[in-house]
Amino acid sequence: MTPTVSSWVRRVLLIIALGAAGAGTAAPPPVLQDEALLQALRSGGYSIYFRHAATDWSLQDQVTQVGDWESCDPMRMRQLSDEGRRAAEAIGEAMRAQNIPVGQVLASPYCRTIETARLLGLGDVEPTTDVVNLRVAAFFGGRDAIIATARRLLSTPPKVGTNTVIVAHGNVAREATPVYPGEGEGVVFKGDGNGGFDYVGRIAADRWGASPPQQDDARR
Repeated sequence: MTPTVSSWVRRVLLIIALGAAGAGTAAPPPVLQDEALLQALRSGGYSIYFRHAATDWSLQDQVTQVGDWESCDPMRMRQLSDEGRRAAEAIGEAMRAQNIPVGQVLASPYCRTIETARLLGLGDVEPTTDVVNLRVAAFFGGRDAIIATARRLLSTPPKVGTNTVIVAHGNVAREATPVYPGEGEGVVFKGDGNGGFDYVGRIAADRWGASPPQQDDARR
């Protein structure tokens, strides 16, 4: 029998809890893809977890004290590349064109995640350490604490008729969920309101505009 999405999520989270999760853990197959996924998002009820847009990997993070991660100085912290900035703006434009409602926009307090969230242009950005980069987890109670707050956030349903956008980091998604997104990629989850969530699908940074809604879809 093919396992359900919920069973996949439970299985992967169990592996993580046992300390066996890693790059080799395969993500479950998506439930929805392409137009079906976009159509579901138009009705609201999901969390869209974005890894920040493309960055300049020639730069390195220099964190020595509290608050260093908020620096937008490229000599101190890795920042978005020009390509990443263009991609974030394009994703936001495509989401608006796709009539995807967004009620809340949350972001890790890193400059590159806050900037990505703002460039999406989907609403006021609320910083949250619930999904802060695991490399600074020691400042926030440790890795397990961040993984727990990330999962709790993903399990929380958005306001009716809207989606919640979360902009954070690849390492948090890798440890807290079954999916390790690429830069700028969005991963869709459905929270159950009781501490759990299902993986629904993923959309690469360049795929948001791939299936524009039909005219009659826009009127529904």
